[in-house]
Amino acid sequence: MGKETQVEAYSTIVQRTFSDRKRTNILKRAEELTIVFLLPKVPKFISPNLLTLMGTLGSGLIFLAFVLGTYLANWYLLLGIIGLVINWLGDSLDGRLAYYRNIPRRWYGFALDIIADWIGIVFIGFGYYIYAENGTQIAAFAFVVLYGWSIIISQLRYKITNEYSIDSGFVGPTELRFIIAFILIIEVLFRGSIAYLVGLMSNILFIINTIDSLKLLKLGDLKDKNQD
Repeated sequence: MGKETQVEAYSTIVQRTFSDRKRTNILKRAEELTIVFLLPKVPKFISPNLLTLMGTLGSGLIFLAFVLGTYLANWYLLLGIIGLVINWLGDSLDGRLAYYRNIPRRWYGFALDIIADWIGIVFIGFGYYIYAENGTQIAAFAFVVLYGWSIIISQLRYKITNEYSIDSGFVGPTELRFIIAFILIIEVLFRGSIAYLVGLMSNILFIINTIDSLKLLKLGDLKDKNQD
C-alpha cells in the first residue's frame, strides 16, 4: 500500500470513528493514531459494551490500588497505573469501536458513557478517600465534585452548541490520566506528597471549570439573543 493510499485510509477511519465529537486536547493526534491502530485488532467477540465494562473495571483496579496501598504497602499504588491504562482502553475504544464497525447507538452510547465515567470517578475518589490521612479526605470529595462539574459542563455545552466535546481546552480525560499516574508515582517515591498534589490538581480543575462555566454562559446568552 502506497503512502498516499495509507493516508487516505487513515483519514477515512478517523472521519468515521471520530465524527461524533470534537477533540482539542494536547494528545489528540497521538491518541487518534493509537486508537486507529488498535481498532482493527480488537477481536470480534469483544463488543463496545464489553469495552465500557472493561473501562469501569480499570477504575475499580485504581480503587483496589488505593486500598492495598493503605493496608499493605505503598508501592501497590503503582497498580493504579495499570488501572488507568485499562480504563483508557475501555473508555477510548468502546464508542470508537461502534463507529468503526458501523453499529453506533448514538444516544444509548452517549448515556452509557456518561454513567460509566461517573462510576469510574467515584471509584477513584473513594479509593483516595480511604488512602488519605486524617484531614486530607476533603480533597477526595473535592476531586469527585469538580470532575462531576466538568461532566455537567460538557453536557450543557452539547445542549447549547450541538457539538460534543469532552475536553477543556488542551486538557482532556487522557491528560488527566497521565496526571493521576504521575501523582501515584510521586507518592510512592515521596510518601505524603499526594495530599499536596491532589490539592493542586483540584485547584486547577476549579479554575478550568470556572472559566468553562463563564464561556458556557456566554454561549447560552448568545444563543438566546440569536433566537430573539
